[in-house]
Amino acid sequence: MVNVPGNSRVTSAKIVVAGGFGVGKTTLVGSVSEITPLTTEAIMTSASEGVDNNSMVPTKATTTVAMDFGRISIDKDLILYLFGTPGQTRFWFMWDELVRGAIGAVVLVDTRRLADCFSVVDFFEHRKLPYVVAVNCFDGKQLHELGDIRDALQISSDVPIMYTDARDRESTKGVLINLVEYVLTMRKTRTVGV
Repeated sequence: MVNVPGNSRVTSAKIVVAGGFGVGKTTLVGSVSEITPLTTEAIMTSASEGVDNNSMVPTKATTTVAMDFGRISIDKDLILYLFGTPGQTRFWFMWDELVRGAIGAVVLVDTRRLADCFSVVDFFEHRKLPYVVAVNCFDGKQLHELGDIRDALQISSDVPIMYTDARDRESTKGVLINLVEYVLTMRKTRTVGV
């Protein structure tokens, strides 16, 4: 977290929103951003056939090819800058740059395609970047219990996991608040343990 120039009482932080192809990252950033989000959506072409599995999102016509960017003021003292990653593995070479300077990440999950997020979880664990898991409830349906999802992903019991609706501002804002609280708790624990 860094202080915003010109205002010593405002802190800003970078958050990464990651997940598999078509899980709702662009939607999440757009639903919560207080500015018009920057997106790098491109129309899917025949070149993606056989590369991108859109069987669970057959109406998906665009895809993120670089990143999404948005901003939200959690309160008058904290501004979060959101960076959504591209979901296709062929664009993952950009992830290391996108996570540089981030305090944490949201791993957005679609339980219909849970295997798509194994490598996403591994990415953040290997970089020791704190993350929370947000299960996107498509059509408002909670298909699996959170404990079962935790077990399937083999994530630590201290990693927060919650349901969300990427289309709903308050729901996604809650995920971001949970992440910030988790990061602050981890930092306090590390400081006390030193």
